Amino acid sequence: RAGPPFRYLLVQKTGAMKNVGLIQLNRPQALNALCDGLMAELGRALEAMECDPNVGAIVLTGSQKAFAAGADIKEMQKKTFQQCYRGGFLAGWDRVATVRKPVIAAVNGYALGGGCELAMMCDIIYAGEKAQFGQPEILLGTIPGEQQHLPGASIPAGVGALSEPLLSLDAPGAGGTQRLTRAVGKSLAMEMVLTGDQISA
Repeated sequence: RAGPPFRYLLVQKTGAMKNVGLIQLNRPQALNALCDGLMAELGRALEAMECDPNVGAIVLTGSQKAFAAGADIKEMQKKTFQQCYRGGFLAGWDRVATVRKPVIAAVNGYALGGGCELAMMCDIIYAGEKAQFGQPEILLGTIPGEQQHLPGASIPAGVGALSEPLLSLDAPGAGGTQRLTRAVGKSLAMEMVLTGDQISA
């Protein structure tokens, strides 16, 4: 039974044997910014392709102008830290990394912030001549999220805007600090994270 239609994705099977799943991010007016709705649809599309025995590999792509220009800042700016933390903000964003079939990112244009992290979750990245990768979160006064569990970390009550102690601290994010270091090495990762500079393919 078919699920509801996609609003933010174009999904099809392609190739001579129709055994390659193609998922295209399709929010051109927002440079494919990764909103909650898009990420939920991406999870559904990946699940369907993973369960389809006729699909052997999955290609994830965007447009010529942007693979994905990051998380949807307009959507994020309305949320407090507590809403993000307790509401499972970005939960499920790592679905790409857990797919058992090979996932290939075909990147052209901007892959920034969450878009860069999304590409790095894929097994292989093919980058076009106009591809630009970056983690510009520093320009907004933050760094790429860690998405790691810090056992025993706590923040005392009354610190900042928190009203109760936290037994653990998970930085909201899609693993940019870890994935970028593994992908390009510590020095270049530090430069990209601390300056917001972009690199080409």
